[in-house]
Amino acid sequence: MGLMKRFIGFIKKEFYHIFRDKRSLFILFGMPIAQIMLFGFAVTNEINNVDIAILDHSKDVTTKEIINKISASKYFSVSNYIRNEAEIETAFKKGKIKAVLVFEKDFSKKIGKENIATIQVIADATDPNTANTISNYTSAILQKYQQEINTTIKIPYQIIPKTRMVYNPELKSVFMFVPGVMTIILMLVSAMMTSISITREKELGTMEILLVSPLKPSQVIVGKVVPYIFLSIINAVIIVLLSIFVFKMPIQGSLILLGIESILFIITSLSLGILISTISASQQTAMMISLMALMLPTILLSGFIFPITSMPVVLQVISNIIPAKWFIIILKGIMLKGVGLSFVWKETLILVIMTLFFIGLSIKKYKIRLE
Repeated sequence: MGLMKRFIGFIKKEFYHIFRDKRSLFILFGMPIAQIMLFGFAVTNEINNVDIAILDHSKDVTTKEIINKISASKYFSVSNYIRNEAEIETAFKKGKIKAVLVFEKDFSKKIGKENIATIQVIADATDPNTANTISNYTSAILQKYQQEINTTIKIPYQIIPKTRMVYNPELKSVFMFVPGVMTIILMLVSAMMTSISITREKELGTMEILLVSPLKPSQVIVGKVVPYIFLSIINAVIIVLLSIFVFKMPIQGSLILLGIESILFIITSLSLGILISTISASQQTAMMISLMALMLPTILLSGFIFPITSMPVVLQVISNIIPAKWFIIILKGIMLKGVGLSFVWKETLILVIMTLFFIGLSIKKYKIRLE
């Protein structure tokens, strides 16, 4: 009973240390909110009010109608009318214009006589994603206009592909970023903060004092880890609430399953943090290993931003050892597709095996006697 009181007292002391350190509190609670807001509002694949220029060689009724359609959309803002081809490069060099729409001569006549007329879309591909999106959006507006004017004309053998987007019909990029940011933050808080916390004790020489106390070495490690489990759960709740109420992201699946899977990933990350602390002699080393060995692979190889299937085979194989990859699959499945455990049991099992492996390796590596 006395040992349990000491253990609870030790956990309370750890909480006190965390809440006393203002920098730690900022990392723990400030960064998750800042990151989710940045990814939600600033980092986006969508375009709005993009400045485009028009080079209209025809200047007839049809071209004016099309220009009005384009400028009326929320995607484009017609900010410049160019007189000739020589001005296109100058407009791009100024940096404001992202695309130029070039209407050929006798546009209306050609549509009337030949049933075909050309609009050239010249896009600034210094940002390839934006250029591609501009091209797609322009094509969609032109297709819609074409359907409107074709209502009275019978065109034989016309094949119109119809696309339906499931799970994210509005193609909101925030739906892609929320699971990824949640993964990164839980990894950051759990792994990095735990490794720094344990390494701090080693660096200050207080770990030896803790190990000769009545507490078992395993209790010392658990005591240091428990506060971060609690704080990581709070972070997960904050992220889910922000995604629901700020970004209107629907949670299709079970919140209980989402909670259990999040706790599992937190424990996986904590076990990684403990493993990092076994090979780190200083807090600086622990932070560097956490950032280089965890953060960069989590961002680049987890499928958070870049699709894994588009990567070289070597990187696809390496991605399998990144815990974040499996957690993002679980999160997207539960949040967006509403799947149950029967669909994510394989990924869950992989995280459980990884956790046991990291804990086992930490016990083996630790230079302390586990009783």
